[in-house]
Amino acid sequence: MSFTRFASVRWMLPFAALLLPACIARTAVDIVTLPVKAASAGVDAVTTSQSEADEKRGREIRKQEERIGKARRKCEDARKRGAYDEKWCPIAQETVRY
Repeated sequence: MSFTRFASVRWMLPFAALLLPACIARTAVDIVTLPVKAASAGVDAVTTSQSEADEKRGREIRKQEERIGKARRKCEDARKRGAYDEKWCPIAQETVRY
């Protein structure tokens, strides 16, 4: 009676014996490569690539252009009213630095 209850387990044992070394080998590879992956992730976090630097500079230029454009509109509105806006007109004189 006990042999029939475990009959399905007996035919699975050879497959488990074949798969177990692969799992152990994969775990060993993961353990060995973990420090290398951690170090490279740390280097990536600290350094800035050229494309990231270009994107950052592009954002800075766009913000500067928006600020100067806003100042020119405000200054022009003040001039239409016959006034000089001390806050915005000096900014409107600036140029975008590339």
